[in-house]
Amino acid sequence: MSVDPEPRARRRPVAVREPSAEDGFVRLLTQRLGGPIGRRAAAGRAWWSPVRVTLAIATLTYLIGMIFRIPCRITVFGQAPDHFRLMCYSDIGLLYSGRGLLAGLTPYLDRSPDFPVLEYPVLTGWFLEFERLITHALGGAQGLELSDQQQVSSTLLFVDVNQVLLGLLFLVAVWAQLRTVEGRPWDAMMLAASPCVAAAAQVNWDLLAVALTALGCMFWARRRPALAGLLIGLATAAKLYPVLLLGPLILLCLRTRKLNALAATIGGFLISWSLVNLPVVMLAPDSWLAFWTFNSDRGGDLGSIWYVFELAGQRVPALNLINALLLIAACLGIGLLIMAAPRRPRFGAVAFLVVAAFLITNKVYSPQYVLWLLPFLILARPRWRDWLIFSAAELFYFAAIWWHLAGVLTPADGSPDRLYWLAVIVRIGVQVYLCVQVVIDALRPDRDLVRADGIDDPTGGVLDRAADRGWSLIRPGPRAPTHG
Repeated sequence: MSVDPEPRARRRPVAVREPSAEDGFVRLLTQRLGGPIGRRAAAGRAWWSPVRVTLAIATLTYLIGMIFRIPCRITVFGQAPDHFRLMCYSDIGLLYSGRGLLAGLTPYLDRSPDFPVLEYPVLTGWFLEFERLITHALGGAQGLELSDQQQVSSTLLFVDVNQVLLGLLFLVAVWAQLRTVEGRPWDAMMLAASPCVAAAAQVNWDLLAVALTALGCMFWARRRPALAGLLIGLATAAKLYPVLLLGPLILLCLRTRKLNALAATIGGFLISWSLVNLPVVMLAPDSWLAFWTFNSDRGGDLGSIWYVFELAGQRVPALNLINALLLIAACLGIGLLIMAAPRRPRFGAVAFLVVAAFLITNKVYSPQYVLWLLPFLILARPRWRDWLIFSAAELFYFAAIWWHLAGVLTPADGSPDRLYWLAVIVRIGVQVYLCVQVVIDALRPDRDLVRADGIDDPTGGVLDRAADRGWSLIRPGPRAPTHG
């Protein structure tokens, strides 16, 4: 079944677009550094291609994050660094011991009254089991009868294994971002050089889902919908948020009548997600439900506006219902935008909107959730000024949440640390601002940086250059360009 009416081999190569030539903010900065790159300079940098440069910067960024966490490494029993004050807290070492992996237990399948069930989606649990086996193979002691120093050494080795594997996943995510949008490889530098990645990449295992989602978006952009569905299904089996991408894809495919591609994507999604989850559903259904019950039972938690309300003494009743209604309302609004915009919105733009809506309304916003949103911000609005605003707000929140937990921000009189409240509100406000900008770009495609020079939707895959098919909500507009 072919879903690609124009095979990639017959398409003209897309010229690389330099940020200094199209982004006014970058052009202003480069004027102070010698001006934009000239023809002769560009001719002499064949080996240092955008891919090599971006991956090198990504490696450096990740290494900086590792160095940032050195003060929190525990190498000898009895060490007790203040993880919150030093802003280098990580779940990785704590859950290794706290969920029974240090004791040699397999997540979900081995139950013990001494350890809670791992409260993560199944693929994340299998990833932890893979890392546990690597740690054991490298000499990390595991079991119930370990000395204090054996526990410390095994945990440290597990952390080191994680640092290597998470670093590789970050490079995969950057590589996929590089190859998702033809002609715009330098946009991926916003991910590779992000200080938010250095700060948050090693807090938890979110880079597994981020890398799989990035690969899914890459395959979708390259007109491989079945593979895209498989990858998005795997990503959803690691973290819940990638499933949100199916909503925009369904509506975009309906608007363009790309039903074969839609069926292939949904089929791939169901196959991969089911293959990962069904073994645990059948063998340990209670363990499989732990993730869902944990998130259903939790109240307003760290980073959410609901948590700020609770700190202010205004607990929100029926929070699950209110949270669900707000998210549904936001998704309906995004759906209306997709179907009623005078020109079909870009996939990367509406993907950003739906993930941002989920995070803005969610009951928790952990510091590493910035990794979920950043790749979609780059696809939706690759402007360095917006990237800087977004990064500043996220780093402000990153510092505030740890110092809130450490008590550093608590005033001497014991009153609430309103600086933390401010950090949450600023972060949400910036995300809302960026959503508004993306919506305006969708309604006014002439101001969309990606759509300059007659380009339609380089992240759209089979949607790229596809004509609208006369849905009643859509006002007639010009046909999408079919050149190239």
